[in-house]
Amino acid sequence: MTFNELARKRYSCRKYDPRPVEKEKIGQILEAGRIAPSAVNLQPWRFHVFTSRDELEKLHGTYHRDWFRTAPCVIAICGDHRESWKRRDGKDHCDIDVAIATDHMTLQAAELGLATCWICNFDPDKVRRLLELPGHLEPVVLLPVGYPLDSADPDRHRSKRKAMEEIIKYR
Repeated sequence: MTFNELARKRYSCRKYDPRPVEKEKIGQILEAGRIAPSAVNLQPWRFHVFTSRDELEKLHGTYHRDWFRTAPCVIAICGDHRESWKRRDGKDHCDIDVAIATDHMTLQAAELGLATCWICNFDPDKVRRLLELPGHLEPVVLLPVGYPLDSADPDRHRSKRKAMEEIIKYR
């Protein structure tokens, strides 16, 4: 599979098979995040893996969508603002670095036949309390992972993406 085929395969899944995801596959997804590039190689991410039913139930209270409860695994991806690189003008690259790691993880999951959905519309204070995070750690993404029970239109990139001429300027 080429990279573009893999990127097209990945989609936001909202219906998961309840069967557990194998630990080996979760490990491969976490490794993809671990090896992601980051500004000045500071790697300001932390991954919290939820697979037990009891822990997942606690996490479900942070994002109220019924489909979220169908995922057998959720990875809470947090950024460490004490470790992230800050540009000279003060811009903190923590979210950018976490986004790169998350993207690597979603693509690795897709290659393994798993699906994900990048969630940012959760209650960060509830997640922070659940994970007992200190102030410098921020929950940025909840990433459900599992075997999909839905699918995406294979031609969606033709109709749901802007045309190249809308987004590119050569200089």
